[in-house]
Amino acid sequence: MTTATESALTPAAVSPLHRLHTLLMPDYNRQATVYWWAVVLLGVAVIVYSMIRVTALPAAAWAQMAVGMFVAMLAGMFPVRIPRSKNSFAAGEVFIFLLMLLLGPAAATLAAGGEAMVGAFRTSKRWTSRIASPAMAALSMFVSGSLLQALLDTMQRMALTNAGLLVAATMVFSLVYFMFNTLLVTAVPRLKRNEPLQVSDLLGIFGWVGIAFAGSAAVAALLYLTFRQSGIGVLVAVVPIIGMLLATLHYYYRQQEAHEVVREAAAKAAGREALAAANAAEREAQAAAKAAEREAEVAARHLQELAASERRFHSAFTHASIGMALLSFEGRILQANAALRTLLGADGGMLLRRNFQDFVCEGDLEALCEQLARVNDLEFDAFELELRCHRHDGGEVWVAVHCSFFSEPDSTVPCLILQVQDISARRKAESGLHQLAFNDALTGLPNRRRFHEHLTQAVERAKIEPQRRFAVMFLDFDRFKLINDGLGHSAGDEFLIQVSHRIQAKLRPHDTVARLGGDEFAILMQQFEDEREVIVLADRLQQALREPFHVADTELSTSASIGITSSNIGYRTPEDVLRDADIAMYKAKSSGKARYALFDVALHAEVAQRLRLEGDLRRALAEGQLAVAYQPLYELASGRLSGFEALARWTHPADGVVGPDRFIPIAEESGLIVQLTDFVLHRACHQLKEWQLMDPVFGALTMQVNVSGRDLDQKGLVARVTHAIVEARLQPQHLILELTENILMDRLESALPVMVELRALGIGLSVDDFGTGYSSLAHLSSLPIDSLKVDRSFVRSLRAGSKESMVIRAIVHLGNALGKGVVAEGIETASQFDQLREMGCRLGQGFFMSRPLAPTAVEMLLEQTLAMGIRGTGRAALELPAQLH
Repeated sequence: MTTATESALTPAAVSPLHRLHTLLMPDYNRQATVYWWAVVLLGVAVIVYSMIRVTALPAAAWAQMAVGMFVAMLAGMFPVRIPRSKNSFAAGEVFIFLLMLLLGPAAATLAAGGEAMVGAFRTSKRWTSRIASPAMAALSMFVSGSLLQALLDTMQRMALTNAGLLVAATMVFSLVYFMFNTLLVTAVPRLKRNEPLQVSDLLGIFGWVGIAFAGSAAVAALLYLTFRQSGIGVLVAVVPIIGMLLATLHYYYRQQEAHEVVREAAAKAAGREALAAANAAEREAQAAAKAAEREAEVAARHLQELAASERRFHSAFTHASIGMALLSFEGRILQANAALRTLLGADGGMLLRRNFQDFVCEGDLEALCEQLARVNDLEFDAFELELRCHRHDGGEVWVAVHCSFFSEPDSTVPCLILQVQDISARRKAESGLHQLAFNDALTGLPNRRRFHEHLTQAVERAKIEPQRRFAVMFLDFDRFKLINDGLGHSAGDEFLIQVSHRIQAKLRPHDTVARLGGDEFAILMQQFEDEREVIVLADRLQQALREPFHVADTELSTSASIGITSSNIGYRTPEDVLRDADIAMYKAKSSGKARYALFDVALHAEVAQRLRLEGDLRRALAEGQLAVAYQPLYELASGRLSGFEALARWTHPADGVVGPDRFIPIAEESGLIVQLTDFVLHRACHQLKEWQLMDPVFGALTMQVNVSGRDLDQKGLVARVTHAIVEARLQPQHLILELTENILMDRLESALPVMVELRALGIGLSVDDFGTGYSSLAHLSSLPIDSLKVDRSFVRSLRAGSKESMVIRAIVHLGNALGKGVVAEGIETASQFDQLREMGCRLGQGFFMSRPLAPTAVEMLLEQTLAMGIRGTGRAALELPAQLH
């Protein structure tokens, strides 16, 4: 019986779970244990789920989250202790809330758990707390963060994108997070004591900590808004500033604690004096015979202690690191320490018997006088203010002032003790944050956010009073990218600074100019009588901007395209104003740059049509609806077929044939040109290879493909071209890439390495539209190009003895001298053909020989060429393509 009982009890006695519970939770009852395990398991589940969600974020987001978690956990190791309370807070909540807004609840959950883990390991040696605290923080952040995410999504769908609403929502979210986390933590001791949860558990600790959480959320929301406006560079600049602010606050609180120590020491000294007096009285009663001697001894000791106490006070007063002064109730300085004299830059004689009000700046004087007037009120205890004070050297210093009652030892006349701390660094940091939020860091001009506020006010005023008109100019510089690429970004920054100064110099005092981003500026004009004043200002700006700029020892000439709109349109929102000014600016740029354009309602239809065609072009590229036509190139001397130029063609299902002059610019602006180039390149290479395989006589045929400026900007152009020729099994020398003269010169520095790589592969390079740009002989002689393609505008006007004839003849001689072939395009008459052949132009193309052909028509041309056995020279070979139309 005994054996059976022992065998039944032994497993329970040695159960691992029982041992674990005894080790970790000796004071936990059943309900507290169940609650602890439930919260820990839920927290672990939330953390694992958040890790899975975070892995789906892009690599850049991982870096942001890692930095945010590191800073939050680092801040958690150094909490700011609030004087005269048991509460403290860490700045990590700022970065946790910022991660919530930037990356979502999952990232914030991991950061909150990490910060709580650091805090738990710092403050507690119990493993129950070290395990449960991160789980509770993660669970609280996940729940409250998910609620905030849902709220923000709802606000987005309802178009409630106001920055103030975002800040308010984030502060509410922080309080929900704080209360939920507090509820989870305070539930443990209540359950261990079998007590119900109390609302006072939350309200009792809400004070400073709740305010700190709300303030942290507000700062995080402002940082998020600044990040959306100006990018990651702003956060890199702001994090050190926040660190400096927290260090200043930590230092201030340490000084407050030091002051408390001084006051406690004085109180203890007074207590010792009282104790000494009581002991002396007791000894006097016990030894009456020696009363006189004892009284003298006690009196001497008493005077010594009073003197020591006074010396200790005056030592602490004199050597305190913050400014201190004793004031009369009227504010007259009775005594000042060295720190205050240094702070105000004045010696003791200048301070004594003067009113402290004499050193306060006029704008803050009223607030100080109001507080001093309350000194005689019964309810007065102390006051705190932040003021600006004059220094003796003429400067200003921001100070935090704390004033309360004080009486010197052995004095029956009460006075005030004033503590003055320099907070200029914090104020400067706050001013810096304001500058970052509302001004452009490079030029100092208002940024897009500040300009939007001014424009909003102008729009609202115009709604109420239509006679208070306004106009907006949108400026974009036509060759800014060339400056950045050619001289470097530092030169581009210097150029923008000079531009901002030159624009400001031409504006009226009540006009506002802002830098919206990059090389885009906006001007808000108000208080004008006639719209002609707007045109006059635009002309004045154009004239000023035409004058050369001196940047990086280089004289630069540039111009700006300006779009103008005014309140006559009847705008309802500032976004509509900026949109229409932007549309007008693009109209000016497309009309030839260096000019201005006024917005009118017709531009809306034009923009809508372009947007529609852009979407249709995107679908056409994705669904393979585009085609390629091929225009033959001939040797002018022999009439022999030399190759083809590949030309993109688009037949729109509703609009019919859309010309390249319409869809190529749209592709350029929308970024679809890279896809279009790849499509033409692959199709043309495959097609040429098929034609070469028809007969060995066609093995030397070449294919010319146009390349855009955006293609040159892409680092992978060489790889894309290589992939196309390898896939088609085409020899590199049979592919010729055409670059227009203007594009080549605009991007010469970035294009040259790409051209060298392409030329090393054996691919031919040709300068298209030659004669319309501004290339120099030095460039032509050094560029790795094979041929020059004479622009059709010269060929079209070609007549014997004409200027065009002289230009083409000069280009042919130039090409021969430099060892580069010359190709004429746009040949439409027999006279043009004969003159070009007589000049020695090697190759040509145009409607006179052949229009662009579909692939089936090219095959018929090649088959007919084989059938006729054309091997000689003469007009017969040239007339053959025309017979196919």
